[in-house]
This record gives sequence, C-alpha cells and structure tokens, in this order.
Amino acid sequence: MNILVVGGAGYIGSHIVKQLTDSNHNVIVLDNLQTGHAEAVTKPATFIKGNVKDKSLLRKIFTETSFDVVFHFAANSSVEESMKDPLLYFDNNVSGLIALLEIMNEFAVKTIIFSSTAAVYGDTPEEVITEDTVTIPKNPYGESKRMMEQIIQWCHTAYNINYVVLRYFNVAGADLAGIIGEDHRPETHLIPIVLQVPLEKREFITIFGNDYDTKDGTTVRDYVHVVDLATAHLLAMDYLLEGKESTIFNIGSSTGFSTLEIINKVEEYTGKKIPIRYGSRREGDPHSLIASSKKIEAVLGWKPHYTDLDAIIDSAWKWHINHPDGYENDC
Repeated sequence: MNILVVGGAGYIGSHIVKQLTDSNHNVIVLDNLQTGHAEAVTKPATFIKGNVKDKSLLRKIFTETSFDVVFHFAANSSVEESMKDPLLYFDNNVSGLIALLEIMNEFAVKTIIFSSTAAVYGDTPEEVITEDTVTIPKNPYGESKRMMEQIIQWCHTAYNINYVVLRYFNVAGADLAGIIGEDHRPETHLIPIVLQVPLEKREFITIFGNDYDTKDGTTVRDYVHVVDLATAHLLAMDYLLEGKESTIFNIGSSTGFSTLEIINKVEEYTGKKIPIRYGSRREGDPHSLIASSKKIEAVLGWKPHYTDLDAIIDSAWKWHINHPDGYENDC
C-alpha cells in the first residue's frame, strides 16, 4: 500500500515507519525536521522535507502518489512550552491538521491514523483512565490535541474520512535492533533525561514537585514501549481498511510508575547513583495518568509485550550507549 506518514522523522513516527517498511509498504515521509531527523527514516521509505501546513506541497505529494492511508504525528508536544506559548501549539498542531484534512478530502483519501495523547484527559479522579473518561485538558498541548480529535470526528461526519485516534500515555524505549531511538534537542522526556546522568551528560535530576497526591509525592505516568506502540498503529490501520467503525483507543501498559520510581530503576539498572534535586511543580502537569487498554485489547487484539521498566530502560540505554550524540547529523 501507499502510505503517507506526516512527522515520520520524529521519535514515534520513525518507529512506525520502520514497521511499515519492514512490512513492505511504500512509505513517504513528510517532516519539517523541527524535532525529527532524516537519518531516523528507515529506507526504502522516501523522505520529503516540508511543512504539513504547506498545502501546495501537500497537493503535489498527493498528485504524485495515490495514498491508501495517512498517519499523522506532526505536532509540538511539550506541556511546559505550550503553557508559555499556546498560540504556537494551536497554530502548528491545529492548523497543520486542517491543511492535511483539506487535501485528503480533495484527493478522496479517506483513512487517517491520528497520534493523540493522554494529556486530553487532564487531572481526573479516575484511577485508571478509559476512553470514556471526560476530557478536560490542563494545558494548551492537550487542548490542541482534543481540538484536533474533534476536527477529525467532524470530518468523518461530513466527508466520510475514517479514523482511529490513538491516545498515548508515556512512550519510551527504542527499536530493539538499536537502529533508531529517541533524540530530542533539547530532551524533554523523563527516561532519556535520567539516563543522561549515568552517561555523564548531566550531574543531577530535578524533580518538579514532590507534593502531588501520589504514593511518593511525585507524578505518576503509564509507560508503553515504542515498539509496542508502533505495532498498535499497524493493527489500527488494518482495522480501518477492513471497513470497521472509526474510534478512539488508549495505548498504555495500565501500570503507573512515579518519577522517583523511574530514577530508582535507572540507578538499579546502570549501577550508578543519580543525585536528585526538587523544584516547584510545573504548571499544567496532571498528578497521575494511567491507561486502561482493555478496549484496544478487545477490539484489535493488542497487548504490550514490553511492559516492565527493565525492558524499556534496557532498549533506551543500548540506543544511547551506541549513539552517545544521537543521530550524527543534527537536522
């Protein structure tokens, strides 16, 4: 099949591209390399540098290739940054999706897999979050993703564009063969930041808030291995192409780990002490986000294989050890 992956040079998108190319699909990647790396795009996928908001470029791409499926990963994704510059998030995330959907509709491409986030839920009293949990985002990033979900749903109603929305919880780890991994500049995700201490790239870890309503006062998150996440995307694609109903799925391990537990586990794995300092809470951070993955298991048969922290940390550590400076060319 012909598949367009928008944002396919980023951390998550590149892992989906690898699984798609390994499955012998014809993959075209569009990415502006704001946070992605051309090196992360697995060949023989075709890489095009460009912005999803550029409708002239999109029209050219859709004219040259008749796509069966579109995957959307192109979005700014930092909670902290979104609190400081919400317009950036609404412009890039929401406007970019609208441009893509307009061109999809123009060329009668009717299938999209959309990368969403647990940030749409905000703080919730529910211990384990289902797809029916009320969405009340606490930050502009989560709000932009909720808006994007709603836009897709209305496009389904009006234009018969079919969709699967995948709400990720915390994604971590790296390709098991060590070919691709996580390389953000600057890094914003917890596990690679913690690994920077034993890699001697930072001296200590700052924990933002130790007075949350959690088991040790630090925020709790549900971690899913990026390889399991990629597998879920391919299952979602097959599901839609079988003519099944558009829907939303959570993707997580249904297990919560606190920030402090992550740090302790990295210490245990690497055998190196990680000094800690405590800072103030970051505005917009929910206290706990743990997924129920019962729906995706029941409907798609998806189960995470790499559910323990050791597997996640092991693959991430091997990537960073073998790529101490990330991808060679900082694109």
